[in-house]
Amino acid sequence: MVSGLKGKLPGLMLVVLTVLLIFIAAGSLFLGTANIGYVDVFKILLHNIPGLGERISIDGIPESAITIIMKLRLTRVILALLVGAGLAAVGSTMQCLFRNPMAEPGLLGISSGAGLGATIAIITGVNTTFFGMGATAIAAFFGAILTMLIVYNISRTGSKMSSTVLILAGTAVSFMNSAVIQLLMIFRRDRMDYIMLWTMGSFTTSGWNKVLILLPFLAIGLVILLLYARQLNVISTGEETAQSLGIEVEKIKKILLAVCSLITAACVSTAGIIGFVGLIIPHIFRLVVGPDQRILLPYSIVGGAAFLVICDTLARVIAPPAEIPVGAITAVFGSPFFIALLIRSKRSVM
Repeated sequence: MVSGLKGKLPGLMLVVLTVLLIFIAAGSLFLGTANIGYVDVFKILLHNIPGLGERISIDGIPESAITIIMKLRLTRVILALLVGAGLAAVGSTMQCLFRNPMAEPGLLGISSGAGLGATIAIITGVNTTFFGMGATAIAAFFGAILTMLIVYNISRTGSKMSSTVLILAGTAVSFMNSAVIQLLMIFRRDRMDYIMLWTMGSFTTSGWNKVLILLPFLAIGLVILLLYARQLNVISTGEETAQSLGIEVEKIKKILLAVCSLITAACVSTAGIIGFVGLIIPHIFRLVVGPDQRILLPYSIVGGAAFLVICDTLARVIAPPAEIPVGAITAVFGSPFFIALLIRSKRSVM
């Protein structure tokens, strides 16, 4: 009976965490510079639920309040949920795949590539849109993908890929991209504020178009990562061991890297560069539920979503009417954790 309870405990904890996430997301809708009453927020939300709209009256609620809740706060919360879930899932997968506790979505230069693509779009002033996405987001997406292709080709030897070279190449390319961004900012000082705001991450330009574009990438990507969770567990014990058990290590590595790259590119192109989510969230839950990706990955998804919603809410309410970039908030939480992780790693080596 005790063993049965232990087997059910991770599932029960995940349900509790999911319920907590719902409360956090709902609570975020009540907070902001515009003072909208709790009752009005509930009425607006319920009025837009199919089947309930006719029963819930929103007469007397200003049109501006309805717009703020449905087109600004709700889309912002949903986008933060999706981006947080995606970045945390990628971080958990990469840490297991590379057997490196420092691995996270920006490790392979994908985030910096997106930043460079966005910077080029900003300074050139291109106004093209595609399926509701602006030129900055489109350039960021292709910048991220192009960077990943460059890093992958540097690390590839024949049909095999060296994880160590991949990380080193990603780090080198990331530094190069960051240097180019700095140079472009110097040459175009008039666009510096906009570039800095984008590269620090923000959900100020959230909208239903971004939610609908990000959702397919995230849904398909997360399903693939979950399907490969068992094989990933075996690979994490050693590639030779995995190969002896009949697992096609190189093929799975390529698939997972491609999926992680697409998820990261989609997240960064819609919200800018947001660090530390993919680093700290998997570590926190690894301490709680262990390293099994079949359990850790769902926890990371839910935990990452909750963490980024909290950070974005703080970014909105700390210094109204001004807004702090959400990347700065995640860095405030993430930097001390990263330092603690380094100290812990040093002690374990000693």
